[in-house]
Amino acid sequence: MKTSFISSNAIAQTMRNHMMRMQVELVQRQQEVTTQRLADPGKTLGARAGFSFSMARDIERLENLLDSNGLAANRLSATQNALEQFSNVSQDLLSTLTAAVSGVSDTSIVRAAATRSLESVTSILNTNMNGEYLFAGINTDVKPVNEFTAPGSPNQAQFDNYFQTHFGFTQTDPAAANITAAQMNDFIDNTLIPGFMGTDWQAAWSNASDETITSRITLNETAQTSTTANSIGMRKVALATAMTSDLLKIPLSEETQKALYTKATSLVGEAVADVARIQSEVGVSEIRVKDATDRVEAQIDLSKLFVNEMEGVDPYEASTKLNELLTQIETSYALTARIQQLSLLRHL
Repeated sequence: MKTSFISSNAIAQTMRNHMMRMQVELVQRQQEVTTQRLADPGKTLGARAGFSFSMARDIERLENLLDSNGLAANRLSATQNALEQFSNVSQDLLSTLTAAVSGVSDTSIVRAAATRSLESVTSILNTNMNGEYLFAGINTDVKPVNEFTAPGSPNQAQFDNYFQTHFGFTQTDPAAANITAAQMNDFIDNTLIPGFMGTDWQAAWSNASDETITSRITLNETAQTSTTANSIGMRKVALATAMTSDLLKIPLSEETQKALYTKATSLVGEAVADVARIQSEVGVSEIRVKDATDRVEAQIDLSKLFVNEMEGVDPYEASTKLNELLTQIETSYALTARIQQLSLLRHL
């Protein structure tokens, strides 16, 4: 008959190995109790783990879209507020010019109002939010509009060049007082308007891009989420305010002044309508972003529900397993201590 020898050291080593495995499992059980999700989905779910991981990546992409949509919504809201201010300034100027055409307002009052309006619309178009200029198109890090009243401004220099090239003398020349209404209309129609509405606008006035920001608002949908200072309405207000504030420095005849007022009134009236159109477009984009955000949030909730059904654990069951494992580990510690106390000397 064979005799088997089992040493206390071998038993202790076996117990230690078993305890190490239980300690690893303990960490996993604690994680499951805390997160209420499987600690190792790949091991537990097997072939279904691929679908779960794919859903998790989709959720991450959708959550990134939510962040992007939040930024777009804030930009559109700030743009809408700025456009409202722009429209109000334009409406006030239009009222002043309408009164001037009727001969009600004094020249100094009209010029002061035009200068204030020019400074206001320039400030509005240069609105900055979180380090980005709202009306710069895709050139968000560049101030969109140069200040006409600033010393050495390129747009003032361009305007002066327009005047001198057209008339052959400067605004400060005494001959400027003799400009007729017909000559003023010709200057505005054939020099200023083509210049402001053409490429000269971006040569001296604007640093903005014609291209606006296009944002992805769902996985398969995009929307324009900005506007640009190069819009026709913005140019017309800039032209009306610049020519009124600058040319009224000249002691023009009453007839010539009226021609100037009439042209400026027409430009601002057209601009108000154009700005209203831009406000409408921005409003449509706001609605699209909000609707897209709602759909993305619903999709995220549904995806999380699917993932939770696969990876989620019952908190009561997880707590029960954790407590059972703790009891086993405590029992193993006690047995290991008993075994380590065994020795031949104590037996003898």
